[in-house]
Amino acid sequence: MISRIDLRGDALPEGPALRDLLPRADFDVQAALEKVRPICEDVHHRGDAALIDFAERFDGVRLESIRVPAQALADALAGLDADVRAALEESIRRARLVHRAQRRTAHTTQVVPGGSVTEKWVPVERVGLYAPGGRSVYPSSVIMNAVPAQEAGVESIALASPPQADFGGLPHPTILAACALLGVDEVYAAGGATAVAMFAYGTESCPPANMVTGPGNIWVAAAKRYFTGRIGIDTEAGPTEIAILADDTADPAHVAADLISQAEHDPLAAAVLVTDSPDLADAVEKELEPQVAATKHVDDRIRPALAGRQSAIVLVDGVEEGLKVVDAYGAEHLEIQTADATAVADRVRNAGAIFIGPWAPVSLGDYAAGSNHVLPTGGCACHSSGLSVQSFLRGIHIVDYTEDALAEVAHHVVTLAEAEDLPAHGAAVKARFGWKVPESK
Repeated sequence: MISRIDLRGDALPEGPALRDLLPRADFDVQAALEKVRPICEDVHHRGDAALIDFAERFDGVRLESIRVPAQALADALAGLDADVRAALEESIRRARLVHRAQRRTAHTTQVVPGGSVTEKWVPVERVGLYAPGGRSVYPSSVIMNAVPAQEAGVESIALASPPQADFGGLPHPTILAACALLGVDEVYAAGGATAVAMFAYGTESCPPANMVTGPGNIWVAAAKRYFTGRIGIDTEAGPTEIAILADDTADPAHVAADLISQAEHDPLAAAVLVTDSPDLADAVEKELEPQVAATKHVDDRIRPALAGRQSAIVLVDGVEEGLKVVDAYGAEHLEIQTADATAVADRVRNAGAIFIGPWAPVSLGDYAAGSNHVLPTGGCACHSSGLSVQSFLRGIHIVDYTEDALAEVAHHVVTLAEAEDLPAHGAAVKARFGWKVPESK
């Protein structure tokens, strides 16, 4: 059901050579880019009409309007199962606790007497959030995107999710109910690349946004790449990933269950176990078969994901080598199920989020840990972070110098300007002192 990669015996290679030995899904955003280009430009030129036509083509429903009526949000919340509502409310509460603590305040550095630099943090003005609605419905993603944007102070927040033929062309009612709980009342029935284009260009119904965030399929990722530079994005999210670093102290039933939990997202989802215990590897393989057989989405998602080239059990000589492997892999979600897991986790450099020990499965982070589940994939954790309040803030430097403070450093400014052959830069300083550079004190 799942392949093995044996890295025992020889010294592990460094850098790209090690990354090339590890499993990874095929995810060609560049190829998809050429297919989304005409779709995005059609939305640019025809606005709402294009969105309505694409909804009929891709989602099988003819819309009268792309804007979701306020009554539909209220009805969805009123019809929400009480247990689901309680779970969503608790997820929102915990996410707010964590993300509220991420807020930044302005800080002033007194560089010299009379010369200071203040860094203030300003939220982007308008954000478009995306909630997928294809293979699964993700009200949790509504929370993970909306809460940090709200806690950052973003004033204008809109959300798009694909129209559903089963619900009269509206997004899934659980998505709408989550929006209502969060106070997000600007919602659009638009999916995939068309939703990103709607936010990037704006249409008759939807003003353009400064930034688009949220997970999605390869078409969403390609559209984000297409508009990078015009709008800010969180990340080009690829198929979900779990890596588990485990030794012989791990419970194979837990490890197998956690691998399956991510495999059920998508046939391209990656499930990787890194272990120095052949006995654990054997036991996990034995656990997979009955657990897979007992769950849902077996043939269309789980089995293809576990059997795909992106999933494997990787055998290493020890936890030390395992750390090198998981750092090279840079997983979206990394579980540490080893002896002294906290100390091992502290040494990890590359991961979107780290889950320590047997009682912190990735599923907890997906819904109710308080952490954010919008995380870098495809090895991007080596340079990128998950979604946070910081994602929606811009740091702006404010430079405030008196005449004396400028005079003190003027000769350095002029010297560096002339060294770079930019004499007008120096002249802009000289002009303030009668074209004579003050002597340094």
